[in-house]
Amino acid sequence: MEYITLNNGVKIPAAGIGVFMLSPEEAEHSVEQALKAGVRLIDTANGYMNESATGRGMKKRGVRREEIFLSTKLWPTVYEKETAVDETLKRLGTDYIDLLFLHQPTANWREGYKAIEKAVEAGKVKAIGLSNFPEELLKEAVDTVKIKPQIVQVEAHPYYPQEELKKILKEKEIGLMAWYPLGHGDRQLIEEPVFGRLAEKYGKSNAQVILRWHIQSGHVVIPGSKNPDHIRDNFDIFDFVLAEEEMREISKVNKGVRYYTATPEMIAAYASMELGPDL
Repeated sequence: MEYITLNNGVKIPAAGIGVFMLSPEEAEHSVEQALKAGVRLIDTANGYMNESATGRGMKKRGVRREEIFLSTKLWPTVYEKETAVDETLKRLGTDYIDLLFLHQPTANWREGYKAIEKAVEAGKVKAIGLSNFPEELLKEAVDTVKIKPQIVQVEAHPYYPQEELKKILKEKEIGLMAWYPLGHGDRQLIEEPVFGRLAEKYGKSNAQVILRWHIQSGHVVIPGSKNPDHIRDNFDIFDFVLAEEEMREISKVNKGVRYYTATPEMIAAYASMELGPDL
């Protein structure tokens, strides 16, 4: 495993598993299988409605809590709720969270951020993240909050490598965690000729080459899967290194194409979108 050191000294594994779009049963099984395969970074969220299942999967495998880096997110409807962090801890069955994000940049994000800062000061959270925040709000956060965020979680992949954002993040010493690291499974992206050539050279799959590109680009990756074989394969990316010229070749597939864009109307709707039961 390789690690990235965040601006507060906390070390995060460079690769893990995300449980977005998994049912509680699937999330529990995937987390258990990921831990069995050696994965130690788990990413979930209030909004996924599978935090409780994620906690069950962690306990089922029996890996010591201090060996796991646990990441989750607060949903906008609880940003101003005093008990939001404690309720998250209860669902996960843990007494601390390694990384806690604000999930969406709704109008009340500042109150949510203050709540996480208090949780950090109380020892309930070790690092703070911002998910899906545009560059202007990220800059505002860095300039106005008490505790600077450690990492942002955004869509990033070879078709949309977030080069402009990364310039800001480098200047502010903030890390990047990539969701949709494989382009939401887009076959056109995965089957780009450059990935096929490099996969053959290194004895890997195209997807493994893309995930390795992420690691060498300084990204934390959290590909999701409910297939134990795919989970193992997604983690088997630390026994080869892409050459500098190969990294430059991959950069040429950048199309400036993303798969998800939240409109202002969608962001506003998130602030009142109540979640279903977390099972």
